[in-house]
This record gives sequence, structure tokens and C-alpha cells, in this order.
Amino acid sequence: MKITTAEALIMEALWRADRPLAVEELREQLTDSNWTDGTVRTFMSRLLHKKAVNAVKDGKRFLYAPMFARADYVHAESKGLLDRLFDGQIETFVTQFSERQDLSAAEIARLKALVERLSDDK
Repeated sequence: MKITTAEALIMEALWRADRPLAVEELREQLTDSNWTDGTVRTFMSRLLHKKAVNAVKDGKRFLYAPMFARADYVHAESKGLLDRLFDGQIETFVTQFSERQDLSAAEIARLKALVERLSDDK
């Protein structure tokens, strides 16, 4: 499923809320945007069509909730990025990234700890 950047903002708001939200509540959560309720409704319609959210009638309004966990979305997006740009090779990604972006000592320590933990699991 392809979720656009704008749709991802809405999904992030739903995940943060950890409860179903109405359009008006979603708009209030999206403080960095100047979207109207109509704009949010349009995005909700698209997300419903993609089966990314579900809707439950609550009086005269609908409450929306995500259909999958944020961790599942992040994993799928990360895997897609690795597959598209790095032929699925995470070490190629880490190498390219670290050659163009300075890593702090703390980041390097966390990477070393991760490698150790992964080695211990094998």
C-alpha cells in the first residue's frame, strides 16, 4: 500500500492519539498544517479506500482508527527503501549514510551494541 506524505501525517496523528478520532480532532492534532475539515475528510476517504483506516459511526460523525501498527508501517517503508536504493543490503545503506553523515560517538556505540546483540542471537 502506498501512503503519501500527507496521508502519513494523518496516520501519525492517529497512532499518537491511540484512540479513534473524528475529523475535527484530527485537524486539531495537525497543528503544523492549515488544513480544513474538508481537506482532512478527503484524506480520510483516500485512507479508507486504501484500507489504512477504518471508520465507526458515532452519532452524526465518524471516528477513524488505523488498521495497522506504526511499527508495521515503518518496517514496510524501511524495507522498501532498502530494496529500491540499496538492493536490500543494509550494510550498503549504513556505509553510504555514514560516509556522508557524521555519526556521533553515542550513535556508533548503539550500532556496535546492535551488532553484538545480533551476533549473540545467531
